[in-house]
Amino acid sequence: MADQTESIKELPPVETCWALLERVAGSTQLRRATRLQELLLYLAKCSLKDGCDKVHEQQIGIDVFGRPEAYDTSVDNIVRTSVSELRKRIEAYFESEGRSEALILEIPRWSYTLVFHSRLSEPASPAAESSAAPAGPEVVPAADALFPRRGFAGALIAAGVVIVLLIGACVWFHARYKALYQSFYPWRSEPAVAELWNRILDAGPDTDLVLADASFGLLQDLRKERFPFDEYLNRSYIAQLQGQNMSPQMLTAVNRIALWNLGSQDEFKLARRIMTLDPLGKRIHLYSARDYMPDLATRDNVILIGGNLSNPWDDLFEGRMNFVTTFASDGSIAVANRSPHPNEQPIYQQTPSVEYCVVAYLPNPDHNGIVLLIEGTNAEATEAAGDFLLSEYQLSSFAKMLHVEQLPYFEVLLKVSSVPGTPLSSAIEAYREYPNLH
Repeated sequence: MADQTESIKELPPVETCWALLERVAGSTQLRRATRLQELLLYLAKCSLKDGCDKVHEQQIGIDVFGRPEAYDTSVDNIVRTSVSELRKRIEAYFESEGRSEALILEIPRWSYTLVFHSRLSEPASPAAESSAAPAGPEVVPAADALFPRRGFAGALIAAGVVIVLLIGACVWFHARYKALYQSFYPWRSEPAVAELWNRILDAGPDTDLVLADASFGLLQDLRKERFPFDEYLNRSYIAQLQGQNMSPQMLTAVNRIALWNLGSQDEFKLARRIMTLDPLGKRIHLYSARDYMPDLATRDNVILIGGNLSNPWDDLFEGRMNFVTTFASDGSIAVANRSPHPNEQPIYQQTPSVEYCVVAYLPNPDHNGIVLLIEGTNAEATEAAGDFLLSEYQLSSFAKMLHVEQLPYFEVLLKVSSVPGTPLSSAIEAYREYPNLH
């Protein structure tokens, strides 16, 4: 491919590059290869959006393939083999579907950085050049020879043919673009899912996805006491722990846990599912609770995953909620119903076979963004909350229950049945709707 291309001295506009990447990712070569699509978009983000000069193999393995921080790339060659396969499929695209692309991209050998090239016109063959007529006086044909007079009716017919061809081309390109778009954003073809998530992702601000800090939750379990939100922000809770009367071994363990930034595998899976709604990474940004900042919470849309024990950012919004996950000092977990309706319980207690989760979809206090809280009593409940938010069946059924076409702001308490050996199932136990908040 390199002998048919010419490097561009200046990188084309980023929008042009992203448009090309979307066409490549949605092609038949990559449409069903989800992991290779993720790899392509990650390399593109590093090469274009982040402006990285060089992308390292180990970092790709960590970010894309979930490898541990210090994994050995000489033993685990997942990145090299995947990039090699991606390189072949990109070349196949430009030799088939993308043969008319004016701009092409490639991954050079021994590199993980995308390079964009312009395609050169095909050179004239030697045989054609040798058979060309010798140079001589230029003869200009008469106008009638070039454009025979066909009369007014003939001109109309020709114009009609051109118009029909143009309309057909427009219809074909529109259908092609629509197919590529739907392959890239399949969730937008699901009315209930699209209606909810379009309101979040197509709003003005960015959307921040904040994962829980499991280390913070573990430290509170050890202390059998909750730390206030402001002590979490300024990290003063660490000094309080170190000041307690404990053995040297326990103090060492506490210091190590405080340094770790632990997370739940199930919450990571849910975050990954949510981030696939924005495959180009332009609207959703991932944060850990430890690295998040207060000014972002007042400016952006916020999605909080995890209960308030491990995700203290919930404290900013739970004052307006009716259903709140509670963690007792004896280790028991429940959901409190602050204002029970008839036939509702004030407390929904977790049992070995039944868990609960809360999904709250609310405006932020300044009404300039959206807050989505996902609180589960355990990992299975968190998974069920994600299924509810990403399921066309469950969201459309909830809208029918409310007798609305467009969901208002709401809270939902889901009862999750978790019996070993059976599929996870959930049902709406109680809910609140807030149409006046719009």
